[in-house]
Amino acid sequence: QVHLVESGGGLVQSGGSLRLSCAASGTIFSVHRMGWYRQAPGNERELVAGITSGGSTKYQDSVKGRFTISEDNTKNTIYLQMNSLKPEDTGVYYCNAEVRVTMVSYTFTEVWGQGTLVTVSS
Repeated sequence: QVHLVESGGGLVQSGGSLRLSCAASGTIFSVHRMGWYRQAPGNERELVAGITSGGSTKYQDSVKGRFTISEDNTKNTIYLQMNSLKPEDTGVYYCNAEVRVTMVSYTFTEVWGQGTLVTVSS
């Protein structure tokens, strides 16, 4: 199995900062892409930031200039540096990855982490 473990969530005041981490472990041949999704109660899970193995990044418009996604390929880990946090950033942040689990088959599998709660108070 492939496991994604998120950490770094918590309670922070508006204008503060947090850094989320997501470490992928298990049987992994290679990682194609990883990203962060956010879900608030009653809302759909939406992409916040993503990064490919080639280093290409994508951000939700609402977080551009405030959030930065980065990766450490040697550790199969991604980070989300969140600055200038706003109450609307509140939600459960889920790590997502598309991974190739074996060299034998050119097949990619999408994996989700358990989520980490980020609460921004006003």
